[in-house]
Amino acid sequence: MLLATIGLMDDDDIDLVEAGIALSLADNPRADADRLRRLVTDWAVRLQREAAPAVAKARALHLASLISGESGLTGDTRDYDNPLNADLVAVAARGLGLPISLSILYVALARRVGWRADALALPGHVLVAVHGGGESALLDPFDHGTSVSPARAADIAAQAGGTPPAGGFPAMSNRQMLVRMVSNQASRARLNGDTNRALTLYERLTSIAPDQAGLWWERARLEQRVGRLPAARASLTAMLETTHEPLAVDRIRTLLATLARSDN
Repeated sequence: MLLATIGLMDDDDIDLVEAGIALSLADNPRADADRLRRLVTDWAVRLQREAAPAVAKARALHLASLISGESGLTGDTRDYDNPLNADLVAVAARGLGLPISLSILYVALARRVGWRADALALPGHVLVAVHGGGESALLDPFDHGTSVSPARAADIAAQAGGTPPAGGFPAMSNRQMLVRMVSNQASRARLNGDTNRALTLYERLTSIAPDQAGLWWERARLEQRVGRLPAARASLTAMLETTHEPLAVDRIRTLLATLARSDN
């Protein structure tokens, strides 16, 4: 799967595992993508062979039992900032990952067997909501798939300086999950002063989510920083096509004018 293909797909048509593999292969073309495919397929077959539970808590327990209990996938608490924690193929191989990468695997597996599940965006964290039998159950993929109460979820948000929205924590779309995973890598690259790496990641982000204007802005700023002014202008022009907010349009045109003066 090409990254640009993801950007053209309707959100519901995005296969999270295959999209994650495409992102992994962009960094390491020799990554063992088939291992991840076999792992998810094996999990799904095993869930389908068992009596399918209809209750959310039982479904959540089954998911955690397979992914964390038997396969040992959980959060990397010792080396959280390791870029491999946001690489889906590497996560499956190492057994360690970030909240978002692990959540993608939980959600993808649940949906593979016809269960409804969502990744919930908390400040600085991601939980998974599994639905069934008219109820929902929360689990924390980063903490061995442990069951989480709504009160505990609120505490996690409070520790990161946030508060639960009135309607509960928002469920991320497929594209938002992928963007959050890659954005984790990009943020760390920028913090480490690796502008070229950050730019590479923002090029991927704008490929998989071309309608998100803010990604084009960050890409343009990085292109400007490394002296790729024609590319920065192209990114800003693409951003103009995705936003109609007056303040954002003014901001884009101001930077375009600055870049034009830089050429003279």
